[in-house]
Amino acid sequence: MALTGIQIFKHLPQTNCKECGVPTCLAFAMNLASGKAELDSCPHVSNEARETLAEASAPPIRPVKIGKGVRKTTTGGETVMYRHEKTFYHPTLLAATITSDTSSEATSQKLKGWNALQYERVGLNLRPELVALRDVNGDGKTFATLAELIATTSEFNLILISDNIDVLKKGIEKAGFKRPLLYAATAENIDQLGPLAAENDLPLCLRGNSIDELLTLSEKAEKLGLKDLVLDPGSRLPKQSLEDMVQLRRAALQKGNRALGFPTITFPCEMASNLDVETMLAALYISKYGGIVVMSDFAPESIFPLLLERLNIFTDPQRPMTVTEGIFEIGNPDENSPVLVTTNFALTYFIVSGEIEASKVPAWLLIKDSEGLSVLTAWAAGKFGGDDVGAFVKKSGIMDKVKHTELIIPGYAAAIAGDIEEELPGWTITVGPRESAHLPGFLKARQ
Repeated sequence: MALTGIQIFKHLPQTNCKECGVPTCLAFAMNLASGKAELDSCPHVSNEARETLAEASAPPIRPVKIGKGVRKTTTGGETVMYRHEKTFYHPTLLAATITSDTSSEATSQKLKGWNALQYERVGLNLRPELVALRDVNGDGKTFATLAELIATTSEFNLILISDNIDVLKKGIEKAGFKRPLLYAATAENIDQLGPLAAENDLPLCLRGNSIDELLTLSEKAEKLGLKDLVLDPGSRLPKQSLEDMVQLRRAALQKGNRALGFPTITFPCEMASNLDVETMLAALYISKYGGIVVMSDFAPESIFPLLLERLNIFTDPQRPMTVTEGIFEIGNPDENSPVLVTTNFALTYFIVSGEIEASKVPAWLLIKDSEGLSVLTAWAAGKFGGDDVGAFVKKSGIMDKVKHTELIIPGYAAAIAGDIEEELPGWTITVGPRESAHLPGFLKARQ
């Protein structure tokens, strides 16, 4: 950070109002200096102080927004080399390629198939975000037509790829409202493409033949007033490309080089001859350190494991994965279906819900917030006590969905049965099996 905690403290209102979430302004300043807080958390900071502290509060890798609408997304904004140091914030964006010589009908079919590649995990909808439209024939009219088709008929955001600035202009005319990423400014065309990006307020990718050339391009882009940049060091051999990704990250995070403090883009589609190898390379760049990964195509067998890898890497390692507290319907339950309760630890939820589905017995599964702890750990930590579970059942709304008054609790939480009965007079508390693998047999035997 450019400023120390004490230097930042001098610019804060020093009211110790606690609205930022910490007890004192000095503590907030220290968090801001170490990258553990954002300046926007302070509601009373003056505009003058905000300008002064902007550099101190900005992440070393600038977050760059791509797209508009419900699927607008962000790449960059990272603050650490390794996720165990803190966390990674903005997951690698995944893109597939459509070439400008593809017919409108074929493009629509591809978009329809790609849009179906959505997977529910841990209460999250996992899906790819981008389509890279690549100019292959210099036909600006066709390029613009496909850009408009993608922008208006799909939820995907766009990367417009062409070495012809006139072609990019045509694409911007039809799809600029979607805030696409323009690819790419080089030493030869940045004087023309830079102002075009600035005029339309669009993010711009810089492509160099080396990191040194990227540094020069970035400094020139800054003079043109461009801030939303994405970097491509130009390497297309996997070994060199990986080395460049690591060097760019180190330059921004460890050496404080703001000119290289931008997210990166990689092209496995240009490094491999088939989708299988592309997928392996994409997996590499998700972990080190691609902000955007462009593939030739999306296929279920490749995109699903990539989305899962991305989810794992970009989950805060200091906090357990959780699901949202509430009522989950499994197998179309009715008013007579059994009601079970467990914690919101993601692994617990998936195992328990999977075993209930395997039993073919429709059921209501209540998920109580236990701060991501498993049943036994939550009980030991006082996060899954009888009083708390009883109160949760009352407020959950399950009483409006069922006629019976029986609650099935995990076997490992048998000790809280009495406390739940006191909290829920008239309810029968049944202790279920200790192991979720025994749930199917337990539920079937009750039918």
